Amino acid sequence: MNSIKAVFWDFGGVITTSPFDSFNLYEEKHGLEKDFIRRVNSTNPDSNAWAKLERNQIDLSEFNDLFLNESTNLGYPIQGVDVISLLQGQIRPEMIQALEAIKGNLIQACLTNNIVSPETQLSDQNVSIAGKNEEIMNLFDFVIASSEQNVRKPDPAFYDLALNQAGIKAEEAVFLDDLGINLKPARELGMYTIKVTNAHEALRELNAVLPINII
Repeated sequence: MNSIKAVFWDFGGVITTSPFDSFNLYEEKHGLEKDFIRRVNSTNPDSNAWAKLERNQIDLSEFNDLFLNESTNLGYPIQGVDVISLLQGQIRPEMIQALEAIKGNLIQACLTNNIVSPETQLSDQNVSIAGKNEEIMNLFDFVIASSEQNVRKPDPAFYDLALNQAGIKAEEAVFLDDLGINLKPARELGMYTIKVTNAHEALRELNAVLPINII
């Protein structure tokens, strides 16, 4: 598939390990049902506390109270700040190697649903986009961040922003994300999509569709 001109990457769960593992450990520790936090986040997904935070419509204090209310209504009270503390992921070195191999050869962008925090002003769901991981973020030609654009995945308008900035057609992009709900609209627009459940498998699939070798 030599028509690919750009690689669009999600960050949390792709460049880093998934926060869902941390969610499950928290749930087990506190005697909650497995995937309860994900259930809270997927209930009213366009208007809940998580969606509003990622669109930068509320601050962390408001998120804390809203998430507590939403989780309580679903059966288990959880402070929103507790969930924020679970978002730190581990960098996947094999993904960094792929970013380095692509840099300068193809357009490369980070498409992330992120949150604004007082500490960093711009924090990815797993790690800070500004400051802590500046080296990593410099491997991208540009970043489309939900907190800056006030629109988030899976809204098709989010992907249009990336395509417009890259100056390409959807068919000329490949998009990697760990969530199927985020991949579906990108695929419907015409992008080649890769669901990241295993880093090595995802990179093999990516390598097969790129005009360059990255592994």
